[in-house]
Amino acid sequence: MNKVYPSAAAALEGVVRDGQLMAVGGFGLCGIPEALIDALQASGAKDLTVISNNAGVDGFGLGKLLATRQIRKMISSYVGENKEFERQYLSGELELEFTPQGTLAEKLRAGGAGIPAFFTKTGVGTVVADGKEVREFDGETYVMERALVPEVSLVKAYMADKSGNLRFRRTARNFNPNVAMAGRLTIVEVEKIVETGEMDPDDVHLPGIFVHRIVLNAAPEKRIEQRTTRKA
Repeated sequence: MNKVYPSAAAALEGVVRDGQLMAVGGFGLCGIPEALIDALQASGAKDLTVISNNAGVDGFGLGKLLATRQIRKMISSYVGENKEFERQYLSGELELEFTPQGTLAEKLRAGGAGIPAFFTKTGVGTVVADGKEVREFDGETYVMERALVPEVSLVKAYMADKSGNLRFRRTARNFNPNVAMAGRLTIVEVEKIVETGEMDPDDVHLPGIFVHRIVLNAAPEKRIEQRTTRKA
C-alpha cells in the first residue's frame, strides 16, 4: 500500500479539525515535523489540545501555532524556552497540563500498546497526583496515570518505505516512536522515501502498521535551539 502524499497540506487534508487532541513528536527543535507543523498552521485549525514534550521556541516549531492562537491546551513536560508560551499561560489564555517527562513518554507508549492506564511512583506526594488514584504495591505508593491516545499524531522520521516502515536518526528519535504508536491516525514527515522492501528489516525502528500517511521533506531547516561555542 502506497501511503505517500504529495505535500504536507495534502496529508492533513480531511484529517485535522478544530478541537482535536493531537500529539507532535520532537524534543525542543530536534526531530520536529517542520513541514507538517507549517501545514497545520496554514489549515487554520484552532482550539487544539497538543501533546508534546515542549512547545518549540518563539516563532518556530509549535511556537508558530502559539503565535496564531491555534492551541488551547498543552500537555507537556518542559516549556522553558518559549516566552509566548509563558505569557499566554500566566495570563490565563493557555491551559497547561504539566506531566513528568518519563510519565509523558509512557502515557504515549501505553496508548499505542492498548494499555489504558499504569502505575508509577513519579509524582507521588505532589500536585501531579492530585485527583488521581493512589495504591500500594509491595509497601510502595504509586499513582495511576491514564494513557494518551491522540486523534492525530504528527511525527518526524529520517526514512520511510512506501509501506510506512520507519527509520529514525539518532537523537531525533526521541519522542517520535511513542507519538507514532499512540495516534489513531499517524502522519509522518521524512527526508527520504524508498521502495517497499529496500530497507533492511534490522534497520526498521517502527513498523508501518502504525503509519497511515507519509510526506517527503527532503531539506528541513533543522534550526539549532541553543548554540554554544568557545573561542578558537
